[in-house]
Amino acid sequence: MSDDSERNDEQPVLRVRGLTTRFFASFGIVHAVSDVSFDVYPGETLGIVGESGSGKSVTAQSILRLVPKPGRIVAGSIKLDGVELLDLEAEEMRRIRGRTLSMVSQNPLTALNPALRIGWQLDEAHRSHSKTGSKKEARVRTKEMLTAVGIADADERANSYPYEYSGGMRQRIVIAMGMMNEPSLMIADEPTTALDVTIQAQVIELMKQLIEEHNMALVLITHNMGVVANMCDRVAVMYAGEIVEEAPIDELFEDPKHPYTWALLRSLPSITEIDTELPTISGSPPDMTDPPSGCRFRARCPFAEAVCEEHPDLDIVGDRRRARCWVTQRGDSFARGDELLIDKGKQS
Repeated sequence: MSDDSERNDEQPVLRVRGLTTRFFASFGIVHAVSDVSFDVYPGETLGIVGESGSGKSVTAQSILRLVPKPGRIVAGSIKLDGVELLDLEAEEMRRIRGRTLSMVSQNPLTALNPALRIGWQLDEAHRSHSKTGSKKEARVRTKEMLTAVGIADADERANSYPYEYSGGMRQRIVIAMGMMNEPSLMIADEPTTALDVTIQAQVIELMKQLIEEHNMALVLITHNMGVVANMCDRVAVMYAGEIVEEAPIDELFEDPKHPYTWALLRSLPSITEIDTELPTISGSPPDMTDPPSGCRFRARCPFAEAVCEEHPDLDIVGDRRRARCWVTQRGDSFARGDELLIDKGKQS
């Protein structure tokens, strides 16, 4: 959680505090997101990373207030430009989505209507939040955004259907739709997953350019640490519904403060060690209908100790850094993780 003074008294676009979301299923209560807090500032990109089931997408759905049934936000605060989103009526929230707050989904094929021309869909995104509702004004804006995201011949291409575009172009259109009304905050959920590596790079550069031009805040949901390294200013690492570490991007890669982050980074392939077998994280994530009472990572953690049976808080461990780990709070660094394992082996 960043202190306002660290940003020269600049106020965050998004302030999340104690966000807790549950799914009340027939087989039990799923603890999808637990006590999540973070800030995002103008012009900043916050990456939220973690393996499948860690709570990344549910966090995004909660911010958008689009948690599917039987899910429900049971506690917390979500403030966008100082407005408490959890206090808004459904119609008020609908007016905010697409205007102040927008979304770029993982699969543009599900975000775009296959039966409607691209131009009409982009026009509608503008008209639904425009004071005038002018068709002419909306079409001008559509052409501007198609050009901005690198689609040539905007006049002609606006009359095409989604199937007439490639996957990379469809993703550009979804980004254009998210930018139509110059939102304060955009949430992108795995925006490059379905794209090949070359197109991924193009989409990443496009989003970075738009963020800089419009001083927009971005929350990027992903499991791809390469995308995180290329796009993000800060990273929040999630595991089993909790944030276990938050740090500026360079510091996270150089000196992870949580064993889960250390294990994730250790498992990334290296171009200098192509013949080396990649380490894996042993075990499986906990059953979120009955999460463990202590550290939720302890059953998979090679550094676990007796104290880990108690649940650690997400404490400050450096400048704009937080970690949920007893070992880190004691002063050890996972930058020397292999040495810690050796030391632990000698003690046991």
